[in-house]
Amino acid sequence: MPTVRETVAEMVQYVFPQYAGAPGQIYGGRVMEWIATAGTLAASRLARGPVVIGAMDDLDFLHPVRVGEIAILRARVEWVGRTSLEVGVRVYAENPRTGEQAVTLSSHLVFVALDQAGHPRRVEARIVPADRAEARVAEAAQARREARRARLAAREERARETGDDTASGFRWRIETTRFVFPDDALQGTLMFAGRLLLTVDEFAAVPAVRYARAPLATASMDALEFYAPIRVGEMLTLRGALNRVGTRSMEVEVQVLTEAPLTGAVRHSCTAYLTFVKLHGSGGGLAPLEPVTPAERRHWEAAEKRQAARVARVRQLRESLATEPAW
Repeated sequence: MPTVRETVAEMVQYVFPQYAGAPGQIYGGRVMEWIATAGTLAASRLARGPVVIGAMDDLDFLHPVRVGEIAILRARVEWVGRTSLEVGVRVYAENPRTGEQAVTLSSHLVFVALDQAGHPRRVEARIVPADRAEARVAEAAQARREARRARLAAREERARETGDDTASGFRWRIETTRFVFPDDALQGTLMFAGRLLLTVDEFAAVPAVRYARAPLATASMDALEFYAPIRVGEMLTLRGALNRVGTRSMEVEVQVLTEAPLTGAVRHSCTAYLTFVKLHGSGGGLAPLEPVTPAERRHWEAAEKRQAARVARVRQLRESLATEPAW
């Protein structure tokens, strides 16, 4: 049985100009897509077959990856359950001139192993911690699993939540619908989560840039659970709303719905909360925005609580990375 370190899969990507979003640095959605890809590599190797992402923990960008740098993504399996695996992914930005590396982000993803019919299947492989440090990694993974189980307990109920309280009386709102094509899938008919993350980030940036009228960068995406699968041939609807604006950051909420084109059945696949920051050197702070309607006030108050939680978790993440060894 492999140890945690023996499950590490590494992706190395040169950051070309076409990957840029904000001037001179990589587009956040592209990094999200790469994270999903690296995690899939590690999970599918151990599971010996197809896997799909069932949930993702918070993504917090601690350091930009700039055009001309090298992005290094290392993914490792940290826990294995009956049909699921938790994979940790850490992203480094390397300066090719100096060789210096900086941690861009660190997150965890949950994958579900699938059989040929697309149903969950048992994962036979197991990992054995090589030492006390790896045992602590596995213990932390199990603690995260318990926290996720509470959030996913109402998965079927959440999948039926297709209403939209931003449809009226919400000033900064957008919506778009498109088909899911075969090139959106990694295997079978399921949409690849990495492609969805790239799409969500691109979509969320539209109201953010429209409001800021300035260069922005993705700063974070809160933990994400998938309530219903997205399949090739279905229609994908994204509803975006600008929830909160601070001095230099703003939160955009994106609700993702899938629709069966022949029956009209609609399911709620997931809801993402993304934070964008105005880049330094692009003028002063953001123009203030006051919530006016009841819906705007509800979303603003909820966003304020999430922002406070983000500040605390980023501080904790920086402190933990300062003492943890590099992968």
